Amino acid sequence: MSDLPFGFSSSGSDDDDQNRTPADNSGTAPTPAGGFDPASIFGGAGGAGGAGFDPSALFGGSAGGSAGAGGFDPSMLGQMFTQLGQMFSGMGAPGTDSGPVNYDLATRLARQQIGDFRPMLSSEEKAVSDAVRLAELWLDEATTQPAAVTQAHAWTPVDWLEQTLPTWRLVCDPIAASLGNTWQDGMPEEAKAMAGPMLGMMSGFGGMMFGTQLGQGLGHLAKGVLTSTDIGLPLVGAGTGVLMPEAIAKFAEGLDLPGQEIVVFLAAREAAHQRLFGGVGWLRQRLLSTVEEYARGIRMDMSGLQELGGGIDPQELFSDPAKMEELMGQAAAFEPTISPEQQAALTRLETLLALIEGWVEHVVSAALGDRIPSTAALTETMRRRRATGGPAEQTFATLIGLDLRPRKLREAADLWRTLDEAADLTVRDGVWAHPDLLPDSDDLDHPAAFIDRVIGGGTSAFDDPMAELERTIEQERKDRDGE
Repeated sequence: MSDLPFGFSSSGSDDDDQNRTPADNSGTAPTPAGGFDPASIFGGAGGAGGAGFDPSALFGGSAGGSAGAGGFDPSMLGQMFTQLGQMFSGMGAPGTDSGPVNYDLATRLARQQIGDFRPMLSSEEKAVSDAVRLAELWLDEATTQPAAVTQAHAWTPVDWLEQTLPTWRLVCDPIAASLGNTWQDGMPEEAKAMAGPMLGMMSGFGGMMFGTQLGQGLGHLAKGVLTSTDIGLPLVGAGTGVLMPEAIAKFAEGLDLPGQEIVVFLAAREAAHQRLFGGVGWLRQRLLSTVEEYARGIRMDMSGLQELGGGIDPQELFSDPAKMEELMGQAAAFEPTISPEQQAALTRLETLLALIEGWVEHVVSAALGDRIPSTAALTETMRRRRATGGPAEQTFATLIGLDLRPRKLREAADLWRTLDEAADLTVRDGVWAHPDLLPDSDDLDHPAAFIDRVIGGGTSAFDDPMAELERTIEQERKDRDGE
């Protein structure tokens, strides 16, 4: 669309192309879009003619092995292990990431996935600050949660990656650690005895594989998110409001709506999220602890591990990189099994995400509805965007087994709107005073009983516990006097 938001610049302009900054100067070729390519470990597309190792030479292939056709050349084993050593270099070494996820690798791959990026312009920083300031003024009339954004920024995809990585560690570490322990616990005792000291290296390889998938997912997300709270999790520190100008410009191209209205609408959503996360002290930790609760019980069905390893011909494995890729793909296909406790944690997480998104949607609609004509259309667009999810969100659903989409977003928004109409915004926002006061999944399906409980005084005990105790004592005294 031609009407770009405020000072936002089109991502496809010639000037932008001249000012784009390389995401990685390491000289490493980008990882294929499909993810980690195991064939590249053994020479891949480069074959023996390049710098890569040609495993067919082990068996007298085209590399000119001394054993002749079909023979085995032991002298090539040293080169093979040298190549494998280079692949595993840094795993567990001092100064490198040796946790359950290789975040160094994840960061490199994410930056390669992002590619070149355009530095933010001062006009874009000012546009974001102005939009957030205006949105905050309008939100003051729609919620009792105080303004929380103390600094507003326009970020590049790499800015988003670097600033959100600490939170992704909190999300992914418990899941990756639990999966790694399950994988080792599921190995037969004979296999453990044979593996011996190799188990440590295999754990490092698991961290590398998880880091590879995480890097691909983060790279996709960094180019697609519109704000720091776009996926529902508080990914940045309190008080920081963020808009992503390049992604917003692409988002605006598919909408026949004024660009200024789009930016103010997204700024209002970001500011509303920050008000909720800043004003409700327990909310941020509750989200992350629910993810950890899910991770603690994660298990994998390893019954097919022995079947996978049976019938493998080592000669075929090393002479045909496609076989190695196929084997690794089959190994990655083991999916976590969901226990009843995990399913309960997932339900709580989905409900909490829906309540957050529904509250933000209702508050933003109330604040902007009479001021911005496109509010209703943008609200429906965001509903569909969150409900369907993109390739990056699907990647994370596969990677960590968590679906970050609020499945009952529409029901949650209707509940907050109905409660607002039945009482007022003070009562509505008072529900966030304590986690036990929030509606559950059944309440979203049948909101009438929940609203009756709230209007009947269901939040008073948490509003002022001492006052509630005094009222109880006074009522008991009156009952005794009456008797």
